Amino acid sequence: MKRLLLLAAIGLNLLSLPAAAAPDSPTLKRIREQGVINLGHRESSIPFSYYDDKQQVIGYSQDFMSEIVRAIKGELGLPALQVRLMPVTSANRISLMLNGTIDLECGSTTNTVERQRQVGFSNHLFLYGIRLMVRKDAGVGGLDDLKGRNVVTTAGTTAERLLRQLNEERKPGFSLISAKDHGESFLTLETGRAAAFVMDEPLLHGEKAKARKADDWAVVGRPLQTENYACMLPKGDEGFKKVVDGAIARLMTSGEAEKIYNKWFMSPIPPKGINLGYPMSEEIRSLYKRPNDQL
Repeated sequence: MKRLLLLAAIGLNLLSLPAAAAPDSPTLKRIREQGVINLGHRESSIPFSYYDDKQQVIGYSQDFMSEIVRAIKGELGLPALQVRLMPVTSANRISLMLNGTIDLECGSTTNTVERQRQVGFSNHLFLYGIRLMVRKDAGVGGLDDLKGRNVVTTAGTTAERLLRQLNEERKPGFSLISAKDHGESFLTLETGRAAAFVMDEPLLHGEKAKARKADDWAVVGRPLQTENYACMLPKGDEGFKKVVDGAIARLMTSGEAEKIYNKWFMSPIPPKGINLGYPMSEEIRSLYKRPNDQL
């Protein structure tokens, strides 16, 4: 009889466990069943998500993703959850999310209304403007100085879409080159095949920092557009988004996010120990105080 009472008590306790034991989320359910979470990351988006000289994935966004994984392990009660890192590109990241290859991607992905038709987004990680990087002595201060010249950007990015739109609407008359990644885009600029590299401002500073002659390059012009980076996740999975957003909010409101920012934007970073010297904007300070996903 005591044994039966004990088993009955255990059964009642199991039924009363918190929602974490039976998450109302298709993504969390699949992660728990498979015992693995698949994380998408970038290979060369300095300083957000990239390989160091030991082929380890590091960066500002990667630090946020590590905290998110810790929160997911706690939510599922799986401290030994296997973490599988998968490189993605600007061109394939959305398709890999749609076909279930990755569960979460934190790198340098912009939250846009257009992309929201296909995938979901977390609270924002970073706010930035799209600008130009040029050789200092090129005499270029904006798109209007690039008529008849080549402009390079990275394929599959919002910068690429914006440049095509501007070329049609404003008729600045430049020729657009689309490179496979940010490293190739900068190489196109560095070798003189393009007069400007247009991309998210922090990524331009990242490429400049790792250049052989960093002082040869300058980020110029007013922002062509202001946008927001966020982690990408499956569309409509509110249970999963709640866990992800909660982890991001904890980092931001606790002051930890500011330490992460200073680590990657105001201190020497791998692999060359260069300091980007990119002070925090008032917009980012406001985001840290009030985490959100509003466009």
